[in-house]
Amino acid sequence: MRAVLRIPFLLALFVSIGAGPALAEVPTIKVEARTLASSRPAEATIEAVRQATLAAQVPGRIVALNVDAGDRVAKGQVLLRIDSAEASQAVSGAEAGVAQAQANQINAKAAYERTKSLVERRFVSQAALDQARAAYDAAEAQLRAAQAGRGQASTAQGYAAVASPMTGLVAARHVEAGEMAQPGRQLVTVYDPTAMRAVADVPQQRVAALAGTKLAARVELPESGRWLDAASVTVLPAADPRTHTVQVRVDLPPNTEGLVPGMFARVHFMAGEGARVTVPATAILRRGELTGVYVADGKGGFALRQIRAGEPQADGSIEVLAGVTGGETIALDPVQAAIVGRAARPPRAVAER
Repeated sequence: MRAVLRIPFLLALFVSIGAGPALAEVPTIKVEARTLASSRPAEATIEAVRQATLAAQVPGRIVALNVDAGDRVAKGQVLLRIDSAEASQAVSGAEAGVAQAQANQINAKAAYERTKSLVERRFVSQAALDQARAAYDAAEAQLRAAQAGRGQASTAQGYAAVASPMTGLVAARHVEAGEMAQPGRQLVTVYDPTAMRAVADVPQQRVAALAGTKLAARVELPESGRWLDAASVTVLPAADPRTHTVQVRVDLPPNTEGLVPGMFARVHFMAGEGARVTVPATAILRRGELTGVYVADGKGGFALRQIRAGEPQADGSIEVLAGVTGGETIALDPVQAAIVGRAARPPRAVAER
């Protein structure tokens, strides 16, 4: 029995007349090495420059809760109120203490004036005058102490109304109406969204490598693909003894929208310039652990080539560390290039018995 080799008519027709037009429809780009600023990336977290977590200063039940997370607040706006009955009683007690001290001070002053007059007429001794003077001074000191206590009680009464220290947003509300507030318990967290920064913990070896250059950085927001130029970079003069990292604060431009505390970011510290090969991000094919691009083979098709991708760039391209060199042509649409690549291969023979 002999084997008969046949090529299906439709497949032969597609290869002969379809491969050329398909290749022309695949958008391509010629890869060129270009001079770019090299960078050292570090993972970071977005935080507010001005943020305050307000805590209770007096005990009492929360009787009014005026805000919730996400609300805009103004500086001085009352966020919540704590029952001030106890504080009011303390103020009343302090007022009574001041009244008593004033009465004692008046009596002591009158006694001192009488004793002074008697001494001038030689009816009493100088020792009696000294004693009256001491009683008068003590009464005045008691009056000042009572007045200070009244001021302290009035101040504590003012702590029952918790006001915002800044204009901004409520990041979190830690209590509910009706709960009991105790001194030190967290109540509300407020932050100013107009001043944000990215905070990165950088290994001390990397900080030492950047010490000889003027620190400049760009902040990447991977979720949205945005890039922001740093307004300033501050390296804190201390390292964490557990992780041996140094905290670097990268201030972002004022009034940057779309940022909230806790967001993930990536800081790219600029460290000179160099020639590097980059390809558009859309040209890269990722399948599991494979990362590659389709390179034109010069015969009307494309061949998949594995690459080692580097860091993303601000223009949306990806640095290629290995796998593609300058001067080669790659496909911008990996899916269409794969179709053309399969169509350009020689058809396999079909054996029939």
